[in-house]
Amino acid sequence: MPPPVKLAIIGGGPSAFYVASRLLSLLPLKDPMSPPLRVHMYDRLWAPHGLVRYGVAPDHPEVKNCTNKFDATATDPRFRFFGNVNVGSMPLHSIPHALHLPLTSLLNNYSHLLFATGCTMPTQHLAIPPSAWCIPALSLVHWYTQHPSQPPPPALDKISHLTLIGQGNVSLDIARILLTSPSVLRQYDVPEHVLEVLSRSTVKHVSIVGRRGPLEVAFTTKELREMINLPEASMVPIEPALLTPPSSVTLTRQQRRTLELLQKGSKNLPGSTPKSWSLHFYRSPASLTPSSSASALDMANLTLAHTRLDPATSRAVPTGETSTLPTSLVVTSLGFYADPETTFFDPALRHLRSSAGRMTSSEGSALKNIYASGWAANGAKGVLASTMIDAYAVASTILSDVVPSSQAVTTAAPPLPEMGMAPDELLNSRPDLDALPSEIVHGIKDGMVTQYDDWKIIDAEEIRRGEALGKERERMGWDEALSIIALSRVRP
Repeated sequence: MPPPVKLAIIGGGPSAFYVASRLLSLLPLKDPMSPPLRVHMYDRLWAPHGLVRYGVAPDHPEVKNCTNKFDATATDPRFRFFGNVNVGSMPLHSIPHALHLPLTSLLNNYSHLLFATGCTMPTQHLAIPPSAWCIPALSLVHWYTQHPSQPPPPALDKISHLTLIGQGNVSLDIARILLTSPSVLRQYDVPEHVLEVLSRSTVKHVSIVGRRGPLEVAFTTKELREMINLPEASMVPIEPALLTPPSSVTLTRQQRRTLELLQKGSKNLPGSTPKSWSLHFYRSPASLTPSSSASALDMANLTLAHTRLDPATSRAVPTGETSTLPTSLVVTSLGFYADPETTFFDPALRHLRSSAGRMTSSEGSALKNIYASGWAANGAKGVLASTMIDAYAVASTILSDVVPSSQAVTTAAPPLPEMGMAPDELLNSRPDLDALPSEIVHGIKDGMVTQYDDWKIIDAEEIRRGEALGKERERMGWDEALSIIALSRVRP
């Protein structure tokens, strides 16, 4: 029988759960040929599921169905979840209540280690740094999903025009939330305090700016169709010349469908609705300055550099022209990168240093029994389906190390690139399977570390409260969750 395997996973999002579920299913509990196995998951957030809980738009509940699979994974007695735990070299200032756990504590207690930490930092635009008139999209997403970092609510009652920089799905999610009536959003997983702010919103127009053209947009046709069908908003028509592709270009199915939708325009006629939105192509921010007009104290002037596509590189290059867009607030939605304080972060890649699922040293050697998956390994790209495929491949890589001759591998592990294995073993090759780091033992005792059973109590209570309000669920924050968990622990 192979030696025991004790895997620590840092991160509690989809990639982490897909790897865990795959390993647990390929090494069945009652199979005498399976090695003794433990999978312990650590997440800096007190609730599991990462972006599924704190990133998916509330009016897309169907995307969250994957949590049923994650719940099933958590029923395996070999699996444990430890939330509100920040693994790293420094305490987490954005979530001060998170328990600090040095990475060395995991290295000393586990035989295998997986980084599934995602990309948690928003990419900023150098020309328009954060200010009173410019915030990252992540701040808004974390506000309406009640993220433990608790960003302040936007002053929507003082805003008439909002500009989004970036033409991806996150931009369209935010635009859709702002242009949809709170009475429609109320049925979904939107906290009451968020609905209250939205009900006072004075936003009348949302501009969505991109440095390239309609053929290069990152949003999906599904998201675009939802915008076009908004019941209380209309789209400003786009200049027809911008929607006419060069004759030399062969369109993909998605590009063709995107152009068709944009040419057709919104369901509501322009000017017939109280709110509106517009797409601005071939524009890139150059500066953002407060308005000098006494009558527009709540406005700023966004200077946009006009761009064109370089036919050789397909990159946006400035034409030398500029224009000004008066706006109340600019929201940058330009992607994400991994936390630079994470061990093995590569500044050039903007994510962790890995190859074919294996973490690598700065010299390019694979680190024995240390892995990476999802956005942490590949950067912030892909959807849940691609995340699952990647996670299954990483699980197969782990399995090939654990049981080299295993016949259970059904997803081929990527071949090890032409690189050696680092000579030093950073992990404990003979850990106590059921022992936990002392910090976690004390954290559980003090009630600061959540486990999956705790989460299911909160989950049930959020759903119960939501049903009473006629909605999907009513979320709670850390302090309230902590009191409910504490109460459940003292009940007989």
